[in-house]
Amino acid sequence: MSLTRTLELRFANQAGRTVTVRVPDPREDLTAAQIEAAMQTILAANVFTSTGGDLVGLVDARLVSREVTTYEFGA
Repeated sequence: MSLTRTLELRFANQAGRTVTVRVPDPREDLTAAQIEAAMQTILAANVFTSTGGDLVGLVDARLVSREVTTYEFGA
């Protein structure tokens, strides 16, 4: 069994749609303030674009945990 964690940073683009930037294996000790500051930096730097245009606002962030159990069978 393995557990993976992904931090999803969700932004609004010029078309009003949500764009998600995924960060695998984020640090365990991140705070909401640190995440928001990082998102503000990304937004200010204008380093990402999408099919709906540039990123123009913050929507939210979420930490997604995924547990996988693999069952292996003989060949």
